Amino acid sequence: MNEGVPRVFGRPRTRREVLRAAAAAAMAASVGGASACASEESPTVDPGATGKEPEVTFAEPATKLSGDLKILLWSHFVPSHDTWFDKFAQEWGKRVGVNVVVDHVDQAQIPTRIAAEIQAGEGHDVIQYIATLSQYEPSVLDLKDLVDEASSRWGEQLELCRKSSSNPSTGKFYAYSPGWVPDPGNFRKSLWEPVGFPQGPTTWDELLTGATEIKKSQNVQLGLGMSQEIDSNMVLRALMWSFGASEQDENERVTLNSPETVAAVEYMTNLYKQAMTPEVFSWNAASNNQGLVAGKLSYVVNSISAWRTAQESNPDIADDTFFVPALRGPKAALAAQHVLYNWIVPEHATGADAAKEFLLHYTANFASATYHSKLYDFCAWSDLTPDIGDWLGDDPFGAKPADKLAFLSDAVPWSANIGHPGPASTAIGEVFNTFVIPNMFARAVRGEASPEQAVADAERQVSSIFDKWRAAGLVGG
Repeated sequence: MNEGVPRVFGRPRTRREVLRAAAAAAMAASVGGASACASEESPTVDPGATGKEPEVTFAEPATKLSGDLKILLWSHFVPSHDTWFDKFAQEWGKRVGVNVVVDHVDQAQIPTRIAAEIQAGEGHDVIQYIATLSQYEPSVLDLKDLVDEASSRWGEQLELCRKSSSNPSTGKFYAYSPGWVPDPGNFRKSLWEPVGFPQGPTTWDELLTGATEIKKSQNVQLGLGMSQEIDSNMVLRALMWSFGASEQDENERVTLNSPETVAAVEYMTNLYKQAMTPEVFSWNAASNNQGLVAGKLSYVVNSISAWRTAQESNPDIADDTFFVPALRGPKAALAAQHVLYNWIVPEHATGADAAKEFLLHYTANFASATYHSKLYDFCAWSDLTPDIGDWLGDDPFGAKPADKLAFLSDAVPWSANIGHPGPASTAIGEVFNTFVIPNMFARAVRGEASPEQAVADAERQVSSIFDKWRAAGLVGG
C-alpha cells in the first residue's frame, strides 16, 4: 500500500477531505470507545468455521453520497458469500447515506440482463459477471480512474485481472476486476489410486490413460463439457493453451487455425470416446458440480465450490476429492481462471459515483470476501488478503486433510486470462459469449466435421468477429 497523501480516483485528496475523514473517524472512535471499523456489524460466520474472521474496515468517501445504488451480481456458488455480501453492502449504504439494493440472478442470465438494460438505457448502476464483459465496451463507463485509485492505494493489480478488464487498443478499462478464482482439476482419489495415479493426473496424457481405465474398470466417466456454457469455454481453452494453441497471439492477430489446435481437438475426440458420455454436450455450469457431488464423475475442472458443497451434502465424497493444478500438455500447463470478478458501470447508471466508492470499499475488504466465500474468491491485490496462505494451509472450513488447498497458494503462474496470450478485447468477448470454441470441439467430437474442418470453420467465424471490431477501432493487430 502506498503511504502519504490519500488519493481519490487518481487525484490527491484536498485538505478539507482529509480533515473531514479524520474527524469522522475520531467521532466514531469516541462513541463507546469503539473504532470506526467496529461500528459496522460483522456478518454471521459459518458455524463450522475456525480461525479469525477479518474485520471490516471503512474509509469515508471523498464526496457526499446520496440516492440509490442498484447492484446486480450472480448467485455465488458458495451461498455463504451472498449472505455476507448483501449485509456488507447495505451496512455501507446506511453509513454513507445511500440506499443500496442488491439483486442476485443465476450467472448464465447476467449477459442477457446486461444487454437488455443497455438497450433500454436504464437498470442497475453496477453489474458483476464472472467472465469477460469486453463486448460491452462501447456502452459502459471507463473505469480507469477507479483502477488507478485502487492501484495507488494497494499497489500493482494482478496482470491476469488487468488483461481481463482493459483494452490496450483504446486504453479503456471497460470493467473493474478486483478478484478472480483458480480452476484446478478435481479428482476422486479412490478411483485414481487403483489405476496408478494416487496423486491424480499431472498431464493431459495421464488424464487420458487414467480416465480410460476408470471408465472401463469402474464405469465412472470424467466430466469436461463441450456445451454452450462457461465451464466448457474455460476448460477447452486450457486444453488449447496446453497444446500451444490459441484464438489470437499477443498482438491480437487471429491464430486459431493451427496444427496445435487440430491436435487439441483430436485429443478431445479420443478422450470423449474412451472416458465420457453424451451428457457433456448438454452441460451447464452446475453439471460438473452436481456430478462430482453425486459421485458420478472421476475428474472435473472446477473451482473448489463442488467440493465445498459435498462437505455438507456428501462428506465421504468431499473427503475423497483432491485437487491438481493445470495439466501439462505438449507445450504448457495452463488453466483459465474459473471465475473472473468483472464489474461494469453502464453509461445509463445514475449512481456511478456511489458505485465507484462502494467498489473501493469492497476491494479494501476483500479478505472478508475470501473468507465468507470459503476461500473461493482470490484478490487482484494480494496484500489485501495477508492471511490467505495460512487459510489455504490450514483450512478454516474443515478440509480433510487441513492443507488440502495449500497448492492454490501458487495458482497464479498456471492461470491465464481469456484471450491469452493477448488481452480480453471486444472481439474475444464476443467469441467467448457466442461459444465458438465449445462448438468447434463438439462438431469434431460428434463426427459432424473432421478436426481440420471444424477448426477451419471456427477460424472463419473468429476472423469475421475480429474484422468487425477492428474496423470499429476496438481491436489491435
